[in-house]
Amino acid sequence: MASPLPSALLSLLIAAALSASQPAPATRILFIGNSLTYTNDLPGRVCALARAAGRPAACESVAKPDYSLEDHWNDREARRAIARGWDLVVLQQGPSALPESRVLLVELARRFDVEIRKTGARTALYMVWPSRARRADFDRVSESYAIAATAVGGLLLPVGDAWQSAWAIDPSLSLYGPDGLHPSSTGTHLASLAIYRGIFNEPAPTLPMAGLTAAQAGVLRRAADDALARLKK
Repeated sequence: MASPLPSALLSLLIAAALSASQPAPATRILFIGNSLTYTNDLPGRVCALARAAGRPAACESVAKPDYSLEDHWNDREARRAIARGWDLVVLQQGPSALPESRVLLVELARRFDVEIRKTGARTALYMVWPSRARRADFDRVSESYAIAATAVGGLLLPVGDAWQSAWAIDPSLSLYGPDGLHPSSTGTHLASLAIYRGIFNEPAPTLPMAGLTAAQAGVLRRAADDALARLKK
């Protein structure tokens, strides 16, 4: 008859089996921003990509029309949401290309980062894009968000850079919506790919996207990957 396993080893084996049977904890992501976040349900799309990749995720948002980060700070709802505890809090302001807007973006990112760090979460900056009428501002928008992310030691999610990368490959892509500021569904899809890539450090899974050819979908994936790759150089 085989000798029984030592009790200590048996306990370890049981613990390992129980651990293996438990689902991985969800990555909890809070988005704080305005209509550039809630248009086309960007948070929901990011979570859908995560679930398609087999990564449990929970995405929520505090996003209000025409809100700056200063508005969010002053009305306190975003701070109450942060206090509930997250793995990552994604901050989004308007383009912030002007010098005074850049100052506010950095200052408010720092204020929010203090609250975010209290909960053990990390801060991320969702880089947006200028309006179609101000496309010359793309580089300044990129600089503003990069400076803010560096100021708080946060994660930069370079969506605006991904838009430029996509147009460099296929200038015909319609990333703006009808008003020339908010994203089209395609623009939001590209944003979700870049944000997923930045958060999880891997290419996003392939999901069907209505209205896009396979070639166009491939361009968006490449653009998201290129934008993140440039951050590492």
